[in-house]
Amino acid sequence: MTAKIPKKIAKPRMKSAATRTPANSANSNKTNMRTKAELSPKEREELLSTLQTRFAKNMNRHKGLEWSRIQAKLEANPQKLWSLNEMEQTGGQPDVVAHDKKSGTYIFVDCSPETPEGRRSVCYDREGLESRKEHRPKNSVIDMAAAMGIELLTEEQYRDLQKLGEFDQKTSSWVQTPHDIRKLGGALFCDRRYNQVFTYHNGAQSYYGARAFRASLKV
Repeated sequence: MTAKIPKKIAKPRMKSAATRTPANSANSNKTNMRTKAELSPKEREELLSTLQTRFAKNMNRHKGLEWSRIQAKLEANPQKLWSLNEMEQTGGQPDVVAHDKKSGTYIFVDCSPETPEGRRSVCYDREGLESRKEHRPKNSVIDMAAAMGIELLTEEQYRDLQKLGEFDQKTSSWVQTPHDIRKLGGALFCDRRYNQVFTYHNGAQSYYGARAFRASLKV
């Protein structure tokens, strides 16, 4: 009689804070803020290794900068490391794109070739989400960015990023929308087609499987 071989049970992947269901109570929010701020030593080591490798492969994005100085700032700011890990876990592939010499601040931006996979199918903000009577998405751009501790790119920042490479040639990314446009129900997004960067508009309540958002983080 042949013995049956038990099937292996796949371990569930950890979700980033941005993809978890937002807590409803104030106490739950406070608990989330306390537990999310730092990575484990192993997570920290793996993230720094990933960031260093990406930094070395893309020197055109940060000419003249030294990784050792950037790593020192990251190690001194565990909350920033946590936010970078959220960017990484949602497919953003963050990398350094600028350095403010006066303040010593380094700026990381999502540099994935296409809009981050783990942040797609979300409408622009909570107001837009709640305005939908049916088929509501699970989250919004503004809520996700806040939960991750990062800032949605402006149209100008998005265009600056496109000077460093070719991004969103098959997808698109939401960008910060001026108040005058948003109060009328609209929201802006950008992409790259025909070797040009375009800016468009949609209703803030809309969402698409090929649209997420890119963000920045100052360290």
